[in-house]
Amino acid sequence: MPLPGSFLQELKARSDLAEIASHYVTLKRSGKNLVGLCPFHSEKSPSFNIYPDNGSFYCFGCGAGGDVITFVEKIENLDYLEAVRFLAQRAGLTVPESRRDDGMAKLRTRILSLNRETARFYYGVLTSEAGRAGSEYFARRALKPETIRHFGLGYSPPGRYALVNYLERKGFTQQEMILANVAFQGRSGRAVDRFYGRVMFPIIDLRGNVVAFGGRTLGDDKPKYLNTSETPVFSKGDMLFALNFAKNGNHDRLILCEGYMDVISMHQAGFSSAVATLGTALTPSQARLMSRYAKEVIVSYDSDGPGQKAASRAIPLLRAAGLLVRVLTIEGGKDPDEYIKAYGPVRFKQMLESCGNDVEYRLKKAREGCNLQTAEGRVAYLRGATGVLASLENKVEREVYAGKVAAETGIETSTLLAQVESGSRKIERKQRQNEFREIRRQSAGYRDSINPEKADNLRAASAEEALIVYLMKNPESVGPVFRALPPEKFITSFNRRVYEQIVGRLKIGESISLTSLSSAFTQDETAYLAGILARRDDISAGADDAREYINVILQEKEKKMLGSAAAALPREIENYLENLKRQKQNKK
Repeated sequence: MPLPGSFLQELKARSDLAEIASHYVTLKRSGKNLVGLCPFHSEKSPSFNIYPDNGSFYCFGCGAGGDVITFVEKIENLDYLEAVRFLAQRAGLTVPESRRDDGMAKLRTRILSLNRETARFYYGVLTSEAGRAGSEYFARRALKPETIRHFGLGYSPPGRYALVNYLERKGFTQQEMILANVAFQGRSGRAVDRFYGRVMFPIIDLRGNVVAFGGRTLGDDKPKYLNTSETPVFSKGDMLFALNFAKNGNHDRLILCEGYMDVISMHQAGFSSAVATLGTALTPSQARLMSRYAKEVIVSYDSDGPGQKAASRAIPLLRAAGLLVRVLTIEGGKDPDEYIKAYGPVRFKQMLESCGNDVEYRLKKAREGCNLQTAEGRVAYLRGATGVLASLENKVEREVYAGKVAAETGIETSTLLAQVESGSRKIERKQRQNEFREIRRQSAGYRDSINPEKADNLRAASAEEALIVYLMKNPESVGPVFRALPPEKFITSFNRRVYEQIVGRLKIGESISLTSLSSAFTQDETAYLAGILARRDDISAGADDAREYINVILQEKEKKMLGSAAAALPREIENYLENLKRQKQNKK
């Protein structure tokens, strides 16, 4: 049983989308709507739109869209009912009981409870005789007991069933353990501990829930680090280790590290703004997440080759998220954990405060291996430097660094800037071409996973979408529209489902909005519907237009039913032509 429409309308009335979104996005008015840089993908030109008239949002760049519930789902990584509860608590409303609790929301709740018990188990083992190997490892890494307790570190014993047996005693099923990815199904069919013989690092989300684990082997087992895979409560590309602690600091800066131990050592040494990715390279989503809590990020990766390559890949993502970026290069090739242990936190803090920005770092990398005493070396350096400077959006920044590079190489600043401007135009042109190509694909229905039938039925699908928007703007017209066009006349399945939902709700007197419809559709489907509304926001359609949409749909349905004219019976063709003739006469 879905949530009552009256409750959803009250929730929407008390949850202004623009006001809520403004906590995450800088919005500017554009006519009757609001626009800003999308919080769900990196972009330079604002394509994120909020439509106050219908309480929806849509990004023309990445296709994210929906209502206020969908926005909270995506921005806070919640499921539908969790987002409803989030908004209800904020609005002072009580959520009615719903059978949807028996579905995904209940499963997520069970997995979070299971993860919490798992973390307690690992910590309990670490602090017992059975966890001696783990406690000795952490002692060698100079971690204090209070640090271990603060991060909830633990140890998974070598036995293959210790955790499974413990969780079964706590009332969890083996299937739930497998879904939480703390166990896997063995050859015998019985669940087996996924992590064993490893020190354990709980991964905690911003609401304090244990959502996943990282485990480090103490021997030569591969992989060295093993992390929880994707689960109903965890997406590794959308989270950061220790951000739950780092976000509480009174600072506008985060320190991005490579591994869990670097972060933990930094926190222990007083650098509580340190965070790390979860066993993967930095993602755009993680960069945008950091931009919600900081204005500046210091990249503090290992000084070895892989660490420096990872830093180079992270810089453009962080810049695209609107962050100021600096890069820490540690003396002697040490990682942050080793450096703090060797030289202490005071000296490490001095390095943090004096480290250069990302432009200086990238220019330094471009210069490596180039002998500026030779023409070939200068040309090679200039080629690399031009690429770095062309990627900068700020023209003042370009000129400042162009002057420095020109002085190093003995050429005119104006000559270098001409090359930089040319490179910048190429980058911008390529970006515009990619954006235009993607918009064309979306408009034509290519790679459309929500309505895959659209590409082969473009005329019908466009008329169906137009009619859906007309009904949402003119709900009083549902009677004549439904009499002229029953749902089975729709050609594309997704649009038929939307039409059925709209007609069904209007016929029983419910009001229609994206919020009332969202409970019947997935998050991606709601975003798709928001896109349909957004693309027709400025189009004013009347009753005559609605009749035209209906005629197009009926024509296309008949074509579909007849199939190839060569294979159709003569009488069917005559009927089809006669119907077309009548429709033309009705228009006159």
